[in-house]
Amino acid sequence: MTPSSRRDFIETLAAGSALLSASSYAQAAGANKRLSFGVIGCGGMGTGHLSSLVKRGEKDNVRVLSVCDVYQRRLTRARKISGTEGFLDYRKVLENKDIDAVLIATPDHWHGKISIEAMEAGKHVYVEKPMTHTVEQALAVRDTVRRTKKVLQVGPNATAGDGYWQARKAIEAGRIGKVTWAQGSYNRNARTCLFNTHQRIDPTAGPSKTGEDYIDWDQWLGHKFGLAPKIEWNAEHFFRFRKYWPYNGGVATDLLYHKLAPLLITLAGPNGAYPLRVNASGGQYVEKDGRDIPDTFLMTADYAQEFSLFLVSTLTNDTQLPDRVYGKHGTMDLEGTPSLRFNGDMKEEFRKANGGKDEAKLTLQARPDMVGNFLDAIRNGAVLHCNAELGAATMVAIKLAVESYRHKKTMVWDAKKEKVVS
Repeated sequence: MTPSSRRDFIETLAAGSALLSASSYAQAAGANKRLSFGVIGCGGMGTGHLSSLVKRGEKDNVRVLSVCDVYQRRLTRARKISGTEGFLDYRKVLENKDIDAVLIATPDHWHGKISIEAMEAGKHVYVEKPMTHTVEQALAVRDTVRRTKKVLQVGPNATAGDGYWQARKAIEAGRIGKVTWAQGSYNRNARTCLFNTHQRIDPTAGPSKTGEDYIDWDQWLGHKFGLAPKIEWNAEHFFRFRKYWPYNGGVATDLLYHKLAPLLITLAGPNGAYPLRVNASGGQYVEKDGRDIPDTFLMTADYAQEFSLFLVSTLTNDTQLPDRVYGKHGTMDLEGTPSLRFNGDMKEEFRKANGGKDEAKLTLQARPDMVGNFLDAIRNGAVLHCNAELGAATMVAIKLAVESYRHKKTMVWDAKKEKVVS
């Protein structure tokens, strides 16, 4: 994915939310300490983050000291953007004691290992979504945050949208009665699947090449650490990893993670909640190009807090289900500025909780973007948009949905043992 197209995609997630600019946010937060970053993973997403960190450096008092990627061409590009040292091995970045925080934008199967090792090395962590590739990795990252007390932000941008946070307050105030379910979707459609066009293959690159074309394939796979199976060089897997189970969960982890995390803020609070049981269905109905992942994916999740979620992601039609919360007394639409309206025979109850009105809109406040929030959490202890608790809770539900689809059965979560049970 090109940096520009990826940034456009990210910005779409936060549409309708009021965000502070980097400069005004730096002034509001009081950027009193320069923070030094290492960026690990410099593909489309990582390069977008790297460019943003360099641009906001002076006003937000940050600098990039080191970059890393296993593909030499990407590494060279990252070094030119940052003007810093670069490595093919991420451990060289973690060895730099002058680095305060790392930004991780590698393929999913590396998120957990690098996050944990970075915190063990004394670094704060900004890790792109999904938080990890497996449930076990998510819990390990969460537990490392608890133990080390380092700041870890997961990157689903929609959690920066104030509408979800204000909706949480409205639900706590009883403004739509008892909430029983919610819905959302993240759908796409293109003449050629965006999972292909946004991850273009460089036919000249590979592990047997030299110079700018060199890729450290063994390191990328991570088979020595049990992160993925060892296979021969496969350009399709490297450049389009989101299509294959060993490295990714497809539309569930790439797209629906963006939806579930903010909806859990609304329904359960900043730390989210773990599901009781999860089901998923769908299939490859159009995109039959040898991929593992479905092009149509639907999931439901039930929670102990007595609500259920229905989420959809397709690559075959981009008509969306609106983000919507259903309560006994009213319905809340979360698109743009959240709006509330009475439901059924519950007009009287709704009016009592909403100033005598049949309809109401919530008032939004300005919130910093994801990186700005991360900086303020490090410096001033600000509440993170997506902390490790929410990141892990979201990951468990999403991963259980992936496994439900793959194994064609209901996945049940044991909250006390924190594991899947039959």
